[in-house]
Amino acid sequence: MGRAFKIVILGGGVAAGYAALEFVKHGISYGELCIISEEAVAPYERPALSKGCLLPEDAATLPAFHTCVGIGVERQTPKWYKEHGIELALGTHIKAVDVKLKTLLSAAGETITYKTLIIATGARVLRLEEFGVSGADAKNICYLRDWNDCKKLVEVTEQCQGGMAVVIGGGYIGMECAAALVTNRMKVTMVFPEQHCMARLFTSEIAAFYEDYYKKRGVKFIKGTVMTAFESDAEKKVRAVILKDKKRIEADMVVVGVGIRPNVSLFEGQLALEKGGIKVNGKMQTSNPSVYAVGDVVAFPVKLYGDVRRLEHVDHARKSAAQAVNAIISPEEVQDYDYLPFFYSRAFTSSWQFYGDNVGKCVLFGSLKDQKFGAFWIDRGHVVGAFLEGGNKDEYASLATLARLQPPVKDIEMLAKQGLAFPFFHKETMDQASPLLSSVKSTSQQFLLEPSSSYLIQVCAGISVAVGVSAFAFWYGKKRRRW
Repeated sequence: MGRAFKIVILGGGVAAGYAALEFVKHGISYGELCIISEEAVAPYERPALSKGCLLPEDAATLPAFHTCVGIGVERQTPKWYKEHGIELALGTHIKAVDVKLKTLLSAAGETITYKTLIIATGARVLRLEEFGVSGADAKNICYLRDWNDCKKLVEVTEQCQGGMAVVIGGGYIGMECAAALVTNRMKVTMVFPEQHCMARLFTSEIAAFYEDYYKKRGVKFIKGTVMTAFESDAEKKVRAVILKDKKRIEADMVVVGVGIRPNVSLFEGQLALEKGGIKVNGKMQTSNPSVYAVGDVVAFPVKLYGDVRRLEHVDHARKSAAQAVNAIISPEEVQDYDYLPFFYSRAFTSSWQFYGDNVGKCVLFGSLKDQKFGAFWIDRGHVVGAFLEGGNKDEYASLATLARLQPPVKDIEMLAKQGLAFPFFHKETMDQASPLLSSVKSTSQQFLLEPSSSYLIQVCAGISVAVGVSAFAFWYGKKRRRW
């Protein structure tokens, strides 16, 4: 007993939903596509789990954030998939895959065959049980990766209103969950081994701003150490977290965010792996030509830097999914994936975005004290990364352009003073970077540059003169409000 499809997407996360949308745009025929997911719900926008879903009032819930509402298009409910002839195999665990025979075997014993497979298995959270932590199976220890995790976290938080929460981990999940718990009137303590939060991205100066920002809202930080055990009661609920130095922190609930691991086990020994993920080329194609991979699970070539990376972010999941579909549909027409690394976060009233690479010297601009600041990363004399707290859409677009073009910087002190106004005062600098424009492409636009002084704005790849002037005015004392 089994089923056969032209295309199978294994995994039901963000990438699966966006791949389905792309196939529909290309006019895929009824019955040709199947999405297999262990989750019981159709693909959804995962960022909502650590943001809108954790609000104390008017929290987001499904079906409100099914893909692809994240980019402002229609919501893909189960009805949408049915109307477009796409098979949704939800709640289905695949226990074996044979890429040579092009078959998948479910836990229920069903064999599913395909002509083309897209691996969108994503990653799983690292659980403390894997590290042998005593008491890690307690009922009020929460993780956050999928919809079921989110529902449990919301339930436990409601049961502990006004209580004490300990957050293990100082990365994305730790920081966003800590903010959400405070909003839910919890007393929060964060514990992580690094010397500052968001250590993979932030410098110590940037991290200090956000730690102070959280402290003003009641969050306590215990840094440079790890927890070793939990104290639990007769009901198997955590009552305290024990640190390496034997310090005891009382807790009514615990949230753990210590990282994720790509789901590659089904393909070990069958496909080439690199950096813990499935290795793909610029078309998102694996070492087996009939198999593609997208999202968190892939290690892909980053053209901009000439190396291979694995990136864990919704933006990459969306764009890599579209890239794979286009490569499958029109392999001769699709250019290699040219992705600009991008990260963002929102917590309390803060909101930041980062583009590019955080290597080299970090140059801050603006005022951390006034919560109006940003940073450039300079490597070998060129801007390679850009960060901004509290920006608007056009300002973020300006920084993305800089990170993409990597213009040379002659005077770092002047760069720090000019901040967002940098491209508008360095036409020659940007002109020197213009040869790079020929390779700057994305699914939605190609940056063009005209050298005429009357079109100085096109130095920033289509950013309007008005935006440039307003950005300059803001950073030079006009006190423009953006809140």
